[in-house]
Amino acid sequence: MNPDTFPSSPRVVIVGCGSWGTALAFILSHTASRVTLIGRNAEIIEDINSNHRNERYLPGGLLDPSITASEDLAVACEADLILFVVPSSATRTIAGQLAALELKPQAILMACSKGIERGTGQRMSEIIGELLPSHPLSVLSGPNHAEEVCKGLATATVIGSPDDEARSCLQRLFTTPTFRSYTCNDLAGMEWGGAIKNVFAIASGIASGIGLGDNATAGLITRGLAEMIRLGTTLGGQPDTFIGLSGVGDLIATCYSHHSRNFRAGISIGKGNTVQQTLDAEGMVVEGIPNCQSIHEVARRSGVRTPLIDSVYSILYQDKPAAEALQELLTRAPRPEAEN
Repeated sequence: MNPDTFPSSPRVVIVGCGSWGTALAFILSHTASRVTLIGRNAEIIEDINSNHRNERYLPGGLLDPSITASEDLAVACEADLILFVVPSSATRTIAGQLAALELKPQAILMACSKGIERGTGQRMSEIIGELLPSHPLSVLSGPNHAEEVCKGLATATVIGSPDDEARSCLQRLFTTPTFRSYTCNDLAGMEWGGAIKNVFAIASGIASGIGLGDNATAGLITRGLAEMIRLGTTLGGQPDTFIGLSGVGDLIATCYSHHSRNFRAGISIGKGNTVQQTLDAEGMVVEGIPNCQSIHEVARRSGVRTPLIDSVYSILYQDKPAAEALQELLTRAPRPEAEN
C-alpha cells in the first residue's frame, strides 16, 4: 500500500449499526473526516441521524453529530476505509454486494467481526479477500466492549494487516486519548483467537450458571487458552499472538464480563434454559453459538485435541446436560499440563 494514497483524515464507512459498529463510529469520529454507518433498520438509522443515538444497541450513549447513517451500501464507493461489523454469517453476502460496486481502488477493508464460516472454515478476512482481492486487508480485535468504548473508558485494541504501511495508517486513525492501538501482522492468529474465545466465554458462563466458583472458572480459562494456542497455531497463527490482546486479553474480558453476550448466554444455559430460549431472551447475535459449530468442524478436520470446545458443542448441539458435560471433563484421564 502506498501511504500517500490514504488521507490523514479519511472517509470511513462502517457496515453494521449494532453496538460494536456504533462504538467504532464513536472512536473514528475523532480522527476521520466523515463516518457513515450502514444498516437495514430504518428506526435505528433515523435515531442516529435525528437524535445522535443508537438506543436499540447502546442506550444512553450520545454520538457526535457528524456521524450519519444510511441504508444505501453504495455510500461505500466514497470510502477510504470500509469496516465489516456485521454478524460473521453475513460477511460473505456483504463482501459480494460490495464487490459489485465501484469502490476506490485503494480502499482498505477491515474485518471487525469475530467468527469462522461454517463449511469452509474461513476467517472473515479470508472471505473478504476472496471476494475483493485487489484491496488492502486488515483486522481489528481485542478486549473491546462497546459499552465501555462509548463511555470513553480506557481500552486497548490490536490492528492487523500484512501491509506495514496500512498498519501504520490505521494505527494513527484508531488512536485517541482513551483508545490505544497496537499492531500485528498475524491475521490468522488474531482471528482464530477472537473466534475461539467466544466458545470459552460460553463455557465460563455455563460454569457460573451451574454454581461453580472462581477456582473452576480460572482453571477453565487457563485450559481454554492452552486449547486456543494448540488449535490456533495448527491453523497458521503465531504463538505470541495468542498471549496478546487479541488472544488472552480478549479471553479474559469475555469470560468474566456481563457485557459479553456469550458469557450471559452461557449463564442462561447453565441455569437450564435451552439455546433457543437463551437467544430469544438475548435478542442479539451470540457469535459463540454458531461459531462453536464452525470451530468444532475445523478442529475435527485438523485432528487437534479440543476437549473444552467438544464439551460446549455437546451442550449446544447434542442436548447434553451441562452438569454431565462438566463431569466428563473432570473425569478424563490425567495428563501433564504442558502436553500438546
